Amino acid sequence: MSSTEQSSTEQIVECVPNFSEGTDEAKIGQIVQAMQVPGVRLLDWSMDPDHNRSVVTVAGSPEAVREAAICAVGKAAELIDLTRQTGVHPRIGAADVVPFVPVANMKLEQCALLARQAGAEIWKRYKVPVYFYEAAAARPDRALLEDVRRGQFEGLREAAVKDVTRRPDVGGPGLHPTAGASAVGARRFLVAYNVYLGSPGKDKPDMAAARAIARDLRASGGGMHGVKAMGVLVNGRAQVSMNITDFRATPVRQVFEMVKKLAARHEAAPEAGELIGLIPADAYEPESEWARQISGFDPEAKILERRLENPLAWPV
Repeated sequence: MSSTEQSSTEQIVECVPNFSEGTDEAKIGQIVQAMQVPGVRLLDWSMDPDHNRSVVTVAGSPEAVREAAICAVGKAAELIDLTRQTGVHPRIGAADVVPFVPVANMKLEQCALLARQAGAEIWKRYKVPVYFYEAAAARPDRALLEDVRRGQFEGLREAAVKDVTRRPDVGGPGLHPTAGASAVGARRFLVAYNVYLGSPGKDKPDMAAARAIARDLRASGGGMHGVKAMGVLVNGRAQVSMNITDFRATPVRQVFEMVKKLAARHEAAPEAGELIGLIPADAYEPESEWARQISGFDPEAKILERRLENPLAWPV
């Protein structure tokens, strides 16, 4: 079957699990290895020591990707101890979030079913409780990931025992003592995009500016549609860390221009950008200023459709 024929009929699902470990490459390597299931392609994996977080992207047939995700949660629970883990990124679990994303010949509702199936099996095999979010949410108050993750591991660990409304959808009532809980969901593509701020004439990173910009950007605060943002300190630099959940309605170029406009109010400016994981071809704007600010951007490595044709080798 040719690649053209295959692309018109093959069902492809993407899964982008995030793990609460960004400093130990050996551990992340083992987690990635655990996802090596027949029918699954490894598209990307990256470690962020400042956020203490890693992101892995795989894609393939629905059943194979579901199994890969389940195995990844189990290996993360074995290797990551949240009672010893710290980082600037919010988290509730060793395998913190496990989203399923429709790529080809799949509907969001089908990915939601995959998420529900994966969540039940994660509890059955590894006793890691699960919260369902976004399209897979079992309750309307858990559609937003930030609501599920409120209080992080430490706060949720106490709340799940005391408050019936905070208990997991599968398993529990308490969290796993070291692996916490996993948020398993279904969503459409998002763009994980970060901007580093430069503040000429200032000796210290302008965290007040980063936090104010993030507050004004967030859709939940009346900002830009489909944008989630927070201001964080990363490697001694002020960063606006964003998830753009609807890049068609709110293209990355519009987000960048707004960051630039808001930063000017604080006598700051976007200094560099970065993408975490992959982006769909439709989100890539090669002539835009935001794309030019990403050092060493390689479309062959970072655009989903191109990486599908040339996946990575699995780590040994």
